[in-house]
Amino acid sequence: MIASNIFRLIGDFFTWAFKPFEAMRLSDLNWWQSNVVSWSFIIIFLVLFGYWMKESKRFQKEGIEDSSK
Repeated sequence: MIASNIFRLIGDFFTWAFKPFEAMRLSDLNWWQSNVVSWSFIIIFLVLFGYWMKESKRFQKEGIEDSSK
């Protein structure tokens, strides 16, 4: 019973999260207007990935990237 509720919650979340895409699919938008959300997610991902790699390089340079060993 708990497992089915978890999967139902995951399904409800993604149904809610992708509602803007469903609305754009049904509307009469051109290519640029319909892909603004996707391109913004890609830009945010690239900025965060660049920051992560910069911090990883800094930790490796200082020799503290694996302090648990």
